Amino acid sequence: MSPILAGVLQLIALVAALALAYRPLGDYMAATYSSRKHLRVEKIIYRCIGANPDTEMRWPAYLRGILAFSLAGVLFLYLLQRLQGSLPLSFGFASISPDQAFNTAASFVANTNWQSYSGEQAMGHVVQTAGLAVQNFVSAATGMAVAIALVRGFSRTRTGDLGNFWADLVRGTVRVLIPIAVIGALVLVACGAIQNFSGIHEVGQFMGGTQQTNGGAVASQEVIKELGTNGGGYFNANSAHPFENPNGFTNLFEVFLILVIPFSLTRTFGKLVGNVRQGYAVLATMGVIWLGFTALMMWTEFAHGGPALQAAGGALEGKETRFGIGGSSIFSVATTLTSTGAVDSFHDSFTAFGGGIQLLGMMLGEIAPGGVGSGLYGMLVMAVIAVFIAGLMVGRTPEYLGKKIGTREIKLAACYILITPTLVLGFTAASMVLPDALGSILNTKALGAGPHGFSEVLYAFTSGANNNGSAFGGLNANTPWYNTTIGLAMLLGRFLPMVFVLALAGSLAGQKPVPETAGTLRTEKPLFAGLLVGTILIITGLTYFPALALGPIAEGLS
Repeated sequence: MSPILAGVLQLIALVAALALAYRPLGDYMAATYSSRKHLRVEKIIYRCIGANPDTEMRWPAYLRGILAFSLAGVLFLYLLQRLQGSLPLSFGFASISPDQAFNTAASFVANTNWQSYSGEQAMGHVVQTAGLAVQNFVSAATGMAVAIALVRGFSRTRTGDLGNFWADLVRGTVRVLIPIAVIGALVLVACGAIQNFSGIHEVGQFMGGTQQTNGGAVASQEVIKELGTNGGGYFNANSAHPFENPNGFTNLFEVFLILVIPFSLTRTFGKLVGNVRQGYAVLATMGVIWLGFTALMMWTEFAHGGPALQAAGGALEGKETRFGIGGSSIFSVATTLTSTGAVDSFHDSFTAFGGGIQLLGMMLGEIAPGGVGSGLYGMLVMAVIAVFIAGLMVGRTPEYLGKKIGTREIKLAACYILITPTLVLGFTAASMVLPDALGSILNTKALGAGPHGFSEVLYAFTSGANNNGSAFGGLNANTPWYNTTIGLAMLLGRFLPMVFVLALAGSLAGQKPVPETAGTLRTEKPLFAGLLVGTILIITGLTYFPALALGPIAEGLS
């Protein structure tokens, strides 16, 4: 079988699996977030945290709950890392330095999982499981809660109420993430991923000599890092490590885990607003962009542009032979079009245009299908902007799902889409003029970094501000400058957009519905899905094209 055919068959199998899971999982999540009943374990959690899950919250109260919970998570994870040297099962690893501890705490709480350290050489079992793995669950559940709050903004009338954050957080964790994670972890263990609490030991090498390795609760953390679109690896090689991703089947299974909740949330959206065809329109938009990016990535990586690539059958540098170009391309697009950031190959070694596709996927806002929760609310904000543009073209007040999109709504949506580019381009520009920051570019001299060196810095801040977490490996980000600035980019890129999303949700929930007329734009039709795709690509292109031209485009054309 040719490598190209193998990649196409993998893609077909993945689409079939996602299609089978779409309806039951989407309906289940809709029932979960609309249920009036509380499980016994949920009632215990509510008593422990002192929350009343039946109290309705307006958007300021909902936001305060998110910020308070996230701040507590950052402080707890920071202290856990600073105290690691005194904790059991730490393998003798020293406590993490202040700037790196802040960066890591911000990273995992913000659902980014940017790692400026080697997991097997820095973090013990307690930090990995009680700290990082726990945040993988609750940060994902927080993103889902915000998405559901925005959907309630469209579905509720004249109340301003968005539900209860604590109930949404607990339900997303207990009823959705944990059950799927348990099943997924069993699948990974059955296929060869490790799950233990063993210490460091030496193993023999095939060519002689030994090397040190350590075990860990890898399968359980691997499944939630993919399912929750987190991405942080137990080992430095991430999902290219055989303990995390043993074979071709687990590679495809992990891609399935990355995509299944973000895609299925469109069904949840349709059910909660009472019109599943609206969910199909959002799904079609996400699917067209994802399939287009995947096809483009496979084409760039299989293209035989020179003698070395012709001899190898494609751009194999930095790719695992277990997965090949097809599996690596599918994984790469899935992880950069969502907020996952996990890698099964070396993104820095992709072709120039392949790296540009990865960058562009994150610059879209990771909305196709995007992160768990964040992909849906990001796409709905873009839908609001698309409706507004359509309204301008036909000369009538824009409406979406029976709600008017007025001055307040469009201002909030505009603020949402401006936050991330401001962070990315601002921090990148600062890093390109500071000698210490330039000195972190490893593959070239500091003042002669060239387009690829610029791409490495641009990728770092694009990944951080979009809460992705993957990286181009030619940049040493474990410095005070990058630990601090990327940490700030992750926190601001995560929580500032949530402020505008929840304010938008509150504004919509306070409106009365607008009756549909003959002039109402039918947002469940293919025409609107096409308009939405065009809006996303045009806004992203206008925002980032100069930066892309200086980086991957210049490198690819040179």
